[in-house]
Amino acid sequence: MADKEQVIQEKVEQDGLMDFPALYSYAHSIFKEELYGIDEEKYIEKITGNKRDITIEWKATKQLSDYFRIEDKIKFEIKNMTDVEVEIDGAKKKMNKGQITIDIKGIVVKDFDSKWEKSPFTRFTRDVYNKYIIPSRVRDTKEKIKLDIITFKEKIKAFLELSGRR
Repeated sequence: MADKEQVIQEKVEQDGLMDFPALYSYAHSIFKEELYGIDEEKYIEKITGNKRDITIEWKATKQLSDYFRIEDKIKFEIKNMTDVEVEIDGAKKKMNKGQITIDIKGIVVKDFDSKWEKSPFTRFTRDVYNKYIIPSRVRDTKEKIKLDIITFKEKIKAFLELSGRR
């Protein structure tokens, strides 16, 4: 079994105007540019009158080496989303209004292929390898994950600020 460790968890929240389809596309493009594979593990939409509640969960993965893999989990929760029409620079545009929460988790996965799980001796060897031989590589990988998650969060916050304030 692979050795998973959550490195960081961040959250973005906003209540107000947004362009959700554009936000979804932008968030997806950020991961694609960084060569992550993205799986949409869950999509739930509940409609009540003209309001929608949407929950979307992604798992974005990127292999760093034959031993390390990054696994990011992103959960979008949109509550009471309604479609509204706003005027931007004299032109009418369709946007969304509601509360959005985005939870972002960064996870380091060591020995993701479980190559070192074949026997108690190889598991012990893996633990020694992690603790005494490659601690700086483990630390550097965790720092990369933290930086990537914080950068993603800041980009999403900036996008929400720009699209919601127009």
